[in-house]
Amino acid sequence: MDLIRIVVADDHPLYRDGVTRTLAESGRFAVVAEAASGPEAEAAILREKPDLALLDISMPGGGIATLRRIMLLDQPPRCAMLTVSEEDDDVMQALKAGASGYILKGVGARELVGIVADLAEGRTYVAPSLAMKVLAALNAPRAQKVATPLDTLTKREEDILRRVAEGKSNKEVARDLDLQEKTVKHYMTAILQKLQARNRTEAALIAREGWPETRKT
Repeated sequence: MDLIRIVVADDHPLYRDGVTRTLAESGRFAVVAEAASGPEAEAAILREKPDLALLDISMPGGGIATLRRIMLLDQPPRCAMLTVSEEDDDVMQALKAGASGYILKGVGARELVGIVADLAEGRTYVAPSLAMKVLAALNAPRAQKVATPLDTLTKREEDILRRVAEGKSNKEVARDLDLQEKTVKHYMTAILQKLQARNRTEAALIAREGWPETRKT
């Protein structure tokens, strides 16, 4: 029986090693590459052409932004997010971007093996604690509003961009939101990609146009 080829992308080495070991020891999977960031994951997928990729949602480069780029490949692998985030917005963004699965990191080793096997066979998976929220969101009446790139931002990305639009520096944004400055920079990279903006100034202009309340009087 051919082993299912997998790429595991997560910026926490101990957790990534644990996932790799769990999958390898099952005898059903071959982890053909590991990655610690979005760009590393993309390079590994192009090189190894795996059957499935497990992507950390909060790794440098952004898991969802990385997923969107992977889905543009001629023959993208099936992808699942591996995350601690239970935010509704993250779940919906991941599924809309093309994720086949949304796995919470607290899952046990045996259950993880079963989930990954199901994903590789073409099934989808959303953590049970989140599944009802997803169904409710999908069945909710849709507002009669034209979607804009700003609507693709997560809550955290929106919080950051609103402050940038108000003229705050990365350092000031980091202080406001109790984040590290480098974390704000990672988020800004994802924001620029989603808005197709060339720099933070252009992103701020887009935000001020879409969110009039951010304009200074």
